[in-house]
Amino acid sequence: MSEPDLAATPAADLAACRRLLRAGSKSFYVASLLLPAAIRAPACALYAFCRLADDAVDVDGGGPQAVARLRDRLDRIEAGTPLAIPADRALARVMVSHAIPRALLDALIEGFEWDSTARVHETLADVHAYAARVAGTVGAMMALLMGVRAPEAIARACDLGTAMQLTNIARDVGEDARNGRLYLPRSWLRDVGIDPDAWLAAPRFDRRLRVVIERLLCEADRLYAQVDAGIARLPSACRPGITAARLLYAEIGHELRRRGGDSIRQRAIVPAGRKLALLMQAYTREPDPMAGAAVAVIPECRFLIEAVAQAPLPPPIATGGDMALPWWRFRARAVWVLNLFERLEREERQAQARRRSTPPWAEAAVGLSPADGAAASGA
Repeated sequence: MSEPDLAATPAADLAACRRLLRAGSKSFYVASLLLPAAIRAPACALYAFCRLADDAVDVDGGGPQAVARLRDRLDRIEAGTPLAIPADRALARVMVSHAIPRALLDALIEGFEWDSTARVHETLADVHAYAARVAGTVGAMMALLMGVRAPEAIARACDLGTAMQLTNIARDVGEDARNGRLYLPRSWLRDVGIDPDAWLAAPRFDRRLRVVIERLLCEADRLYAQVDAGIARLPSACRPGITAARLLYAEIGHELRRRGGDSIRQRAIVPAGRKLALLMQAYTREPDPMAGAAVAVIPECRFLIEAVAQAPLPPPIATGGDMALPWWRFRARAVWVLNLFERLEREERQAQARRRSTPPWAEAAVGLSPADGAAASGA
């Protein structure tokens, strides 16, 4: 891959990526503030491209043409001649500076493609294969941004991404069903006497579905329990932020259990006080380097680890130093991040309420459709 001649625009491109994330990926935007600045910048570039790619396939029409356009964009990014899109230019720099294999981004886009084609997930292995693409890839790429490439560490990064996606699936069963999507293993539904297609046509919660959701949460917990070996290999300044992500996402599963496992009629949200406690726990918690060290990789993630192993090594990079923030500064940052997160969530709920209360004719009167509004917010 050639070095992109983009030296004149990196700051502006990164600012555009941050604006995009603040508008469309609030959870990541806030969580990224707990990472060292040297990691935060390339992570924003990576996530901005992922957000645009997901929207291109899932929101803005989708279909094979959208996937083909994304792959063409990746061809240009890899060649160092990206389109005049800030996220593409920023990703071109990151792919060079951190030697990110093209195969990881191809796998991510394949996962989005599976979404657009309503791919059926019959078994847990099928769900693992999907999660490996849409989330395991991101875990692996985040490890590369932190300068970690050992196969054992990449395996645990894939575990973390996969576990977080399983948590997402368990939390969003109702929302996904209302959009005509089912990510729970269909064979598991049949095991408890639920016909997947009939249920998808009229989703409802009962004790049988609780069993399936709990089973998926247990699989996520199994993966969360073995990621410490990977976190222990990260630069010390990066560990609190990644540990926070691991603890906060695992807590979503615990909160869902406290609500009886019902993710049809409600969405599990971790209370603010609990989030703050977990953020502080993330700072003080020492990862166990032996937890998961000898565990085999999920078979569906093996191709990601192989792609990293075959990639050339990057030039030396700065990972933000080897020292984490002192506890008093981390606590202040954690409180600030939590308050920002709560404010952004409140703004999002208010925006959703306004959209629900605005009739279609009112949007047409000003010449702005919901899709136009989404595009404008990401510009």
